[in-house]
Amino acid sequence: MSEVIRNSVGVASLRLGVAWRDGLFAAGTWLFAAVLTLALPDVIHWGSTDLFGELLIGGAVVLAIGAFSVHFLGRVGQVATVYGPWLIALGVIFAVWEVATAKSGWLPKPFFSPPQGLLHVYIVDWQRLLYCLLFSLRLWAYGFFSGVTVGFLAGVALGWSPRFAYWGMPVLKLIGPVPATAWIPCLFYVLPTTFGASVVLVALASGIPVAILTASGVGSVNRAYYDVARTLGANQRFQIWKVAVPAALPHVFVGLFMGLYYAFAVLVVAEMLGAKYGLGWYLAFETGYSAYANVYATLVIMSLVCAGIVKLLFVTRDRVLSWQKGLI
Repeated sequence: MSEVIRNSVGVASLRLGVAWRDGLFAAGTWLFAAVLTLALPDVIHWGSTDLFGELLIGGAVVLAIGAFSVHFLGRVGQVATVYGPWLIALGVIFAVWEVATAKSGWLPKPFFSPPQGLLHVYIVDWQRLLYCLLFSLRLWAYGFFSGVTVGFLAGVALGWSPRFAYWGMPVLKLIGPVPATAWIPCLFYVLPTTFGASVVLVALASGIPVAILTASGVGSVNRAYYDVARTLGANQRFQIWKVAVPAALPHVFVGLFMGLYYAFAVLVVAEMLGAKYGLGWYLAFETGYSAYANVYATLVIMSLVCAGIVKLLFVTRDRVLSWQKGLI
């Protein structure tokens, strides 16, 4: 009864439009950061200071409005309330970051950049950044998907066939612990183009974890499943693709997550050494000129892109493994 009363009170509060407290606090921290940005003079001139302050004010206004309407925004409102403390912290981070760099010079130029310095990079150099991003995504896609495909097929064979595992597993154990970047001299010498060598590096970094985890998943499937399938007349192909592989999918997705992070790390290193474009090349180029604001702006882009791909992989995993809910 008490739970019903609490739920009724909560629903009534939502209908009355009770303010979202975290939203109000977040609006206050963002507005405070905006005042610091616009009111205090910069020790060293940075571009886009006024624009950054205006964006902070706009964010504060949106948060303040959302504080009184979040309960009527459905799914968006639910997500916002979950990340309310992070929105508060982000405003505080902006304020501290602004004071420590642009306003006081405690963290000096060029080694550190205020937030408006990163914003200025996006405004003046967005075309080159976009081109480098597309180049890196193309390289990553070629390497990651080819490596995952080969690694998955090899893992299925290793987990299913004792004869294949006899010859293949020792080779995988020898190659697996070696960082993919250690193969750079060999690949750059053997392959005709640096782009091809970079694709192979990314494929190695992403394919090996998938192969190991897939083999582990296929090898750990309960043998009773195969007995039941054989009793019902299933041939070997059916047992592999309809019994072993679906049961091993949780292991496969663990390998995919590992391979995704390894692929991004190797991608940056490969582009630094031999590519003509790409985010890794951009990092090395701007570091050579001590343009660290450009470096930090690129790191933000890489983090957001990687986080977006990871989120997409999580959504794919949940959909693919939806039939296993309640079983594992």
